[in-house]
Amino acid sequence: MKEQNFHHFIGIDISKKTFDVAILLMGTTSSHVFDNTTKGIRAFYRLLRNRKINLDTTLICMEHTGVYGKLLISKLTEKQTHFCVEMGYQIQRSLGLQRGKSDRLDAVRIAKYAAKNASELKAYEPTADILEQAKVLMKIREQLINSRSNLNKYPNELKGFDPELAKLARKNTKRINKSLGEEIKKIEAEIQALILSDIELTRCIALVTSVTGVGKITALYLTIFTNFFTRYDNPKQLACYCGVAPFEYTSGISIQKRTRTHHMANRILKRQLHMCALSAINHDSDLRDYFQRKVAEGKNKMLIINNVRNKLILRICAVIKRQKPYVREAA
Repeated sequence: MKEQNFHHFIGIDISKKTFDVAILLMGTTSSHVFDNTTKGIRAFYRLLRNRKINLDTTLICMEHTGVYGKLLISKLTEKQTHFCVEMGYQIQRSLGLQRGKSDRLDAVRIAKYAAKNASELKAYEPTADILEQAKVLMKIREQLINSRSNLNKYPNELKGFDPELAKLARKNTKRINKSLGEEIKKIEAEIQALILSDIELTRCIALVTSVTGVGKITALYLTIFTNFFTRYDNPKQLACYCGVAPFEYTSGISIQKRTRTHHMANRILKRQLHMCALSAINHDSDLRDYFQRKVAEGKNKMLIINNVRNKLILRICAVIKRQKPYVREAA
C-alpha cells in the first residue's frame, strides 16, 4: 500500500466468539474486545467514530483465521475499509523474538506489524462469490472422501491378521461405503453444475485442464486458492505457494545440504500436483521421455517428479496468461 498515507494502525486478533482490537496512535496503544458478531462489529465501528478515527487514513491488519474471520472481513469489505489479512507465521517472524502470548497481546503485535510494514502490505482482495461456493463444496467432498478412507482402514488392516474377522468388518461397512460413494457423486455433480453456471469459471477450468495430466479437481483447487490466478506475479511464486519450488540450503563450507522444497506450502495443491505429475508422465510422451532419461542418468525419482510438477505449473500459467488452451508442439 505504497500510495496510502496511514495515520492509524489497528491490529485485530480473532477467535471463535470474540475479536481483540489494538489501536496504535502516536506510539500509544489502546486495547478493546468485541463479540465476533454483527452487533460486535457495529460496536467496533462505533468506537472508531467516537474516537474520530478516519477510516481513509487507517490501516487494519488481521491474522488469517479461516472461517472465524469471514464475518468481519465481509463487513470491512462492505465499508471499503483499508485492511489486509496476513499469515500468523509471517507476523510472528517479522517481529522477532517475542515472550508471552494472549489475544490482547497478539492484537498489539499485529498493529505494530502493520505500522512497520505498511508500505509493503497488500490490500485484501475478496474471493469471488462463485469460488466461495465452490470452496465449500470441495471441502465437503474432501471430508466425505476422508471419511470413506478412514472407514476402510480397519478392515484392510485386519485382513492381514484375521481374514474371517476382516470379512465381518467389510460386510458391515459395505452399506456405509455405498452411501458415502453416492454422496460423493452428488457433490461432484453439484460442483460440475456450479462450474457450468459461470462463464469465467468454465473457461478457466477448460484452459487449465487442457494441460495434459491436470484434471478438473486440481484445476478447480488452483482457481479457488489463486482467486482466478490473480494472487501471484509469476510462475515461481505459484510454485513456491504449492510447495514445489526448490530452495538451496548451504552456508560456508560446513553446511552443504541438498536443494529441497520447503515444508511451508499449500498441502492440498502439492498433493494434487503430485498426482497430476504421475498422470502426465504416463500420458505425455515428452514428459515420459524426460522422466526416463533422468532416471537413466541416476537422478532421484522424487526430484524428477518435482521437476515435472514445476513444468506443469509453467504450462498452466502460460495458458492462463495467453488465454489459449495448451497445444503440444509437433516434433
